[in-house]
Amino acid sequence: MLLVAENLTRRYGRGETAVTALADASFAICPGEYVAIMGPSGSGKSTLMNLIGLLDRPSAGRLVFKGEDVTQLSPDRLAAIRNHDIGFVFQSYNLLARHTALENVEMPLVYAGVRRKERDRRARAALAAVGLAERSGHGPGELSGGEQQRVAIARALVGDPALILADEPTGALDSRTGADTLALFETLNAQGRTVIMITHDEAVARHARRIVRLQDGAIRDDSAPPARDNAAEFAS
Repeated sequence: MLLVAENLTRRYGRGETAVTALADASFAICPGEYVAIMGPSGSGKSTLMNLIGLLDRPSAGRLVFKGEDVTQLSPDRLAAIRNHDIGFVFQSYNLLARHTALENVEMPLVYAGVRRKERDRRARAALAAVGLAERSGHGPGELSGGEQQRVAIARALVGDPALILADEPTGALDSRTGADTLALFETLNAQGRTVIMITHDEAVARHARRIVRLQDGAIRDDSAPPARDNAAEFAS
């Protein structure tokens, strides 16, 4: 297993004012899966994403990543795992405005201490993998929303992570560009990449091969999605 969650619980606050954002979430994800974690606002999906991405710690329960219990690891060890094994894709792209696409993609490798020549080679390969080889010298302001999201995906790929964790990756895109982005995730998964996508949108979730549905901080369903109508999916 790539990731195993056992009774993950996250509470905020103490005493009578404590709020349980996630309660007793248990599931496992194998290498090469494409999973959507879906739910409305307040369902606990962002809390679960932060736990999976090692950005937060559970109040109770256990999380095992690549065979290692990460629940009680030091902040430095968690940061090292995030940088090496998890590629993040955010709704708002989170690109550095004063840097080119190539420089943005290189950033995780800078933090990892990779030498300049190797950083350049790997970043260019990642941009080529998302169809942006010719846009490497352009800044975010010179790129469309879809191109900026592809740069963000290339940045997530550049370190060859074990997991791509995408938070509402189509939320800031128009429907056609969103469909192109989802097609790219399907291609990456077909190549063997493990993808976990956080979304509130049923049409988006159906692109995954498995949907974990959250409601009121608890997992209500964990199953394969129903068949989707590709032609009509984004018509509205």
